[in-house]
Amino acid sequence: MSLISLVDEGRQWFKARVGFEPHETALDQSVCSHAILSEDFTEIPDMGADSRTVDNPLYIGDPRVKFYAGANLVAPNGQPIGTLCVLDTKPRTLTEFQRQALQTLSRHVMMQLELRKKIRIEAALRAEMDHRVKNSFQTIASLLRMASRKVKDADAKDVLALVERRFTAVASLHGELMTREGKDTVGADSFLNQLGKLLAAGAPDNVTVTCTADPGELQVIQASAIGMIVSEFVANSIKHAFKGGRAGEVTLSLRSDGDARWLLECRDNGGGHEPSGSRGTVSGADSTGLGQKLMATAAEQLNGRLTTDFTPEGAVMMVSFAK
Repeated sequence: MSLISLVDEGRQWFKARVGFEPHETALDQSVCSHAILSEDFTEIPDMGADSRTVDNPLYIGDPRVKFYAGANLVAPNGQPIGTLCVLDTKPRTLTEFQRQALQTLSRHVMMQLELRKKIRIEAALRAEMDHRVKNSFQTIASLLRMASRKVKDADAKDVLALVERRFTAVASLHGELMTREGKDTVGADSFLNQLGKLLAAGAPDNVTVTCTADPGELQVIQASAIGMIVSEFVANSIKHAFKGGRAGEVTLSLRSDGDARWLLECRDNGGGHEPSGSRGTVSGADSTGLGQKLMATAAEQLNGRLTTDFTPEGAVMMVSFAK
């Protein structure tokens, strides 16, 4: 039988056990409570011949435990908290190699316990950080909305609205990253769907926003750039394509082209953002709007080229980039 036994004020309980049924015992049955008061290692070849254990309920019980050997589990502060122990129903004596092995395993157990504690602490800190960052995002978004209501200049309003959209995209990316447990990638489908929900929530009643995305992994910088492009396209569609309360739809898709490339496609069925029939490639050099320039910059971050097509049936924007 083997146990990882932790000694508490009034009991010993077993973090793990093999061949031993109880989950815990009272201290009057605990050989480990004697062991942690002794040296780092305790071996009792015959419990019936040892004054510490001759009247122990384990020895006089059924089945009768006659052999005990335990290596202390020592916390970083030097305090023994229990033992890694082995038991038998007959007397025996360990070899020197077995004693050393049990002591080595006890140190390994303690390392695993400390590692689990650190993981729990890091998880708590990460949750606290996530909470604080989300609160910061909400505070800044509220300040931006308040400032936008007070500002009269149209260009200033556009800039404030752009910054608010950028915060929406970053907040979505942050939320996705916090579910990834330290990974530096995000799920393409879950990220785009989460961002789409945030954009749909901010759209007017006459405009619907739908998203589809293939499964796959995106680097953080790729997700950030996609967030910029998608949020600006939706904002431009709402502003220019559905004037006068015209009903319409914005569709966003991210499709995987085999193992090599992604294709991001944004569409609306409005009246077009530019004069009907115009067609072109958006780049930082020939764009006039700040939002377009930011989208072009985001496309460059993806090492892709942003193309647009404006027709009376609506606008299409696409960018292909390597995985």
